[in-house]
Amino acid sequence: MSHSIGVIISSVRQPRICPQIADFVVETIQTSSSGAAAGRSKPTLKKIDLANWTLPFTGEPGIPAHIKDPSEYSHDSTREWSKEISSHDAFIFVSPQYNWGYPAALKNAIDHLYNEWVGKPAMIVTYGGYGGNKCAAQLESVLNGLRMKPATGHVELPYPGREWAAAKAFKGADLELDAKSAGSLWAEHRPTIVAVFEEVVKLLAEPSGSSN
Repeated sequence: MSHSIGVIISSVRQPRICPQIADFVVETIQTSSSGAAAGRSKPTLKKIDLANWTLPFTGEPGIPAHIKDPSEYSHDSTREWSKEISSHDAFIFVSPQYNWGYPAALKNAIDHLYNEWVGKPAMIVTYGGYGGNKCAAQLESVLNGLRMKPATGHVELPYPGREWAAAKAFKGADLELDAKSAGSLWAEHRPTIVAVFEEVVKLLAEPSGSSN
């Protein structure tokens, strides 16, 4: 059976580069010739852009952990979000680092649900001036709190410099990312992307209820 992995585009700011980075991650995985990324189980990767979801911060009166049936949610938007998250077996979170943390839109999207996340493997990809290590650490802590199975490795993509960030990242410009070229931006991080993804695939193969 083929697994479905949701690739969550966690930034909703405009302009933004998060969709480009999500594309880069997906293409790197899909073009890899090694292990799980190349063949045996062929997980399906589906991008989930939070900018396309309306999830009000004060929308749901109930405690998500107490809700066992999506029909118990108060709003159609939450029921649809529950359906989307329930349809995937694992997740790749692609997130910028904001002020040493991760975006409020991502926390809100996560906190709308609980049981839909439990037990599912996750991969964290962050980016920022220094790669987003603090964002990754905070997000991993939250995912552990949801009883998910975050991979032990992270992918952290640092900006080449402040001038580059001002000219490219902050303007949402084309980063010219390439999942194959040896000299392209973040080419040296592609093996890490594949390695962490393969860990997620291995976690998917674990019996339900086991932990990493």
